[in-house]
Amino acid sequence: MLQLTKDTFAVFVPLGLIGFYRYLWFTIKLLAYFFYRPMKPKDNPTYRPEYDVTIVVPTIDAGEEFKEAAHSWLENNPKEIIIITETKMREPLQELANSVDPTRIRVLTVPKANKRLQMVEGIRNTTSEIVVFADDDAIWAPTTLEYILACFEDPNMGGVGTSQTVKSVGHYQTVWEVLAGFRLTIRNIEIAASTHIDGGVCCLSGRTAAYRTCILQDPQFQYQFTHDFWLGKYPLNSGDDKFLTRWMVYHGWNTYVQVCKEAELLSTFKDNWRFVKQVLRWTRNTWRSDFRSLFTERRIWSRHPYVAFTMVDKIFNPITLLSGPISVMAMMIKGDFHLPIWDIIISYVVWLMMTRIVKLLPHLFRRPQDIIWVPAFLIFGYYFAIMKIYALFTLHEVGWGTRAGIDQTPAELAQEKEKQQLEQQEQQQQQQQQPRLDTEKTALSHSAATQAAISAAAAAATATHYEQQQLMQKNMSMNVDLPPRPDSPGSRDLIRHFSRQQEQQAQRQAGQQRAGRSQRMEEIDDNDNEYYKDPDVYEYNQDDELAQYFAQADAALASMEEEDYGHSRTINHGYGRGGSSRGGGKGGYM
Repeated sequence: MLQLTKDTFAVFVPLGLIGFYRYLWFTIKLLAYFFYRPMKPKDNPTYRPEYDVTIVVPTIDAGEEFKEAAHSWLENNPKEIIIITETKMREPLQELANSVDPTRIRVLTVPKANKRLQMVEGIRNTTSEIVVFADDDAIWAPTTLEYILACFEDPNMGGVGTSQTVKSVGHYQTVWEVLAGFRLTIRNIEIAASTHIDGGVCCLSGRTAAYRTCILQDPQFQYQFTHDFWLGKYPLNSGDDKFLTRWMVYHGWNTYVQVCKEAELLSTFKDNWRFVKQVLRWTRNTWRSDFRSLFTERRIWSRHPYVAFTMVDKIFNPITLLSGPISVMAMMIKGDFHLPIWDIIISYVVWLMMTRIVKLLPHLFRRPQDIIWVPAFLIFGYYFAIMKIYALFTLHEVGWGTRAGIDQTPAELAQEKEKQQLEQQEQQQQQQQQPRLDTEKTALSHSAATQAAISAAAAAATATHYEQQQLMQKNMSMNVDLPPRPDSPGSRDLIRHFSRQQEQQAQRQAGQQRAGRSQRMEEIDDNDNEYYKDPDVYEYNQDDELAQYFAQADAALASMEEEDYGHSRTINHGYGRGGSSRGGGKGGYM
């Protein structure tokens, strides 16, 4: 060994230290796992399933596996089961629920599929002390609720989780399902260790987790839960279980995980390559949640320091995991060792197999046939390290990834709802404005008619005045019916007689003009009255534009009245003012 490392001391010593740290850390976890003990139910418990537990199941595409899961929930005797789905899926899910138990299973809906909104809808309809969220394919043990409720004997207990294992979709487990089972085994060890050491946990899995209803019915929680953004602009739909766990820690509630057969649940996983997409979504959620816990909220450092350290360890895990194969590849390329390259590779692989098998022993005791997939688990581990780095640089991608139709977030739904409301308001405004526009057109047409009538009246008056002037000029030029000169014999009596004739004639003409104008104005007023009788446009009649227009019309009519009065005075008395070339008296006709 010394001969192997004497020329590359600077390389092997850091790698050795990294390896020592990794396996020391795993040994601590393993010891804590062995010392962990689940909480046992009391003989006289405070909470009973039939009175104090409501199971809320958000789903959009529950299949036949739902029946098996629902029967397992009913076997635990809860008070009620509430299924939350989108509106278009209500009928098939109601039929599915009725086929299981129509009396204890209730189906509620939200407008569009969104897991967080569905969960909040279930919370609002919960009347029990404890609410349990479950996936539509989570199959429980008959004693699951008893062991979950045992933890709530602690008045400070806010949330409780369970251990998990894989249920195959088909008759046998595919390699993807075996890989999921390996991951769950390691997870069960980690959460049992953290629960035993400082009572904390990285995440209460959303497949099955119980909470005090009073915590989740807080309006502040519901608002933040449905308006959760990454970096303030990327709305989150998945990662609901991470959010709930952080909420418990930040607000001083305790958490616990029951890792035991009595509370273990079976859950299905993707049995094909789509399992990789599931893992990618979980990895992104873990990055986002851990960053918030460590650097934004920071409460976890004081409440659960061991859990905080495991989060820091996960940040550097891809680097430490990839350092081994990178070093071996570097030595293969350099090739200046006295040992054959293949000896180094085989030694490294055997070492990895031994250490990984130790981690997977609980799984292999239960399913020894899965030992053939340990090499696949090694390869997947390195792929997972690369995936974690990729996920770190794509945290802005917040979609669900494996299910269609549920990537709309609460914020997006709110924006879409607001957009729909605005569109409806615009349509209503257009509908309301259409009669007004029609009325405005009618008003303008009436106004145009009024203006035309007034113009016609003014034109007629002007024409009459012009005709009178022409007639007077003609009479004057032809000396017809002119008053006699004042210096002629009997001129005073003749002037008086002529003046009376002219005055009577002028009065008759003025009366005819006023009668014609009154008739025309009555027609105009009738049209305007019809317009004013419409109550829908009364408010519009008060507009400044129309008021100004009618004021101008009134002024024009007044001007015409004055003009007519002036004409009458001119006809009656115009010749007695000494302005005529034929009338030279200074006193006029009087």
